[in-house]
Amino acid sequence: MPAAPAGWHHTGFFTVVARRMLPFTSHAALQQRFADGLAAMLENHRGLGVYILVLANAVCDARLWTQLAPALATRHAELAERVTAALRAGQKLDEPDDDVLVFLKLLAIGLEHLTPLENRRAGPWEVMFNPLRALRPPRTSSMKFEGLLQAFDPSGFHFNKAFLAKEVLWEGPLAGKPARLLYNKFPFARLHGLLVPEPLRELPQILTPELHGWAWHLCAHAGMRGLCLGYNSFGAGASVNHLHFQSFAQPDPLPVQDPRFAHNGGSEPYPLPCKRFTEPADAWFELDRLHEQSIPYNLIYSKNCLHLIARVPQDSGQLTTQSRGYGWSEMAGAVTLFSREAYEGLQASAFEKNLGRFAP
Repeated sequence: MPAAPAGWHHTGFFTVVARRMLPFTSHAALQQRFADGLAAMLENHRGLGVYILVLANAVCDARLWTQLAPALATRHAELAERVTAALRAGQKLDEPDDDVLVFLKLLAIGLEHLTPLENRRAGPWEVMFNPLRALRPPRTSSMKFEGLLQAFDPSGFHFNKAFLAKEVLWEGPLAGKPARLLYNKFPFARLHGLLVPEPLRELPQILTPELHGWAWHLCAHAGMRGLCLGYNSFGAGASVNHLHFQSFAQPDPLPVQDPRFAHNGGSEPYPLPCKRFTEPADAWFELDRLHEQSIPYNLIYSKNCLHLIARVPQDSGQLTTQSRGYGWSEMAGAVTLFSREAYEGLQASAFEKNLGRFAP
């Protein structure tokens, strides 16, 4: 095996600090922290942004929906009255334009028409129905791809913005580095968070050997079963240029982790090239090659394993308009759809053909 890159963290060190991995000690503990934080946020903050965040997270979990639906209905009515009165009076709302637009769309849809996320299987693929996810602002995911490395912009959106403080689920030392875990405002996975290592360093969204090793060992030594980290490079669905991973709980394997596929030792081909690594150094040499050639990619870190999918950029002419926003989840075989017709009608062959368009 090649020598590990400079800056590598040793497994023994992570074994020692694993006991301090507070947000990921167990699935039950994170689930309780997650629910309590959402309830407290809704109670203590009256703005549109918090309401949208709590609603979007509740829709993704039937238990959260049952717990939070009454308070959400009350807050929805309060906000509808305030927003409507302000607009009728010609007053400017003291809310971000993105949040106002999302809330107006929610008013048009009607809260009573929202239901918890639904999911089904189409062959080996996971298909989810979540119309609320369609309201997410595109940010940089719709921008033209101009390379994997874009300089951090302190004036742009990033995770050190003061208004995001209320959306922090946990903050502290994690596997030897300061880290911040935020709620995902428009989640599409179980216990879906945004994990930002060393946030004050204001690193752009491109991996280094150091942070690749950190993510690998975090998944390897966390006490929580099923912890995974997703990663989107620029050109592969990244919407915030501030180094972050997407944390989520995956008790059952994602489709890309299914033993039936060739990259996992099975006999069936995956619809596009996928590589599976069980050694972090081996994975880094492939990542380094992609960086040198400016090829976008999506990653799924799990316990002692990494699935890596190199792909064409999100603005490629090979892709459909709908699929240009695809990130790690879709590349891993779990697609979120926004209309019931599309959800009920998607066939495995159609999704496989769509994934095949991403092959570089």
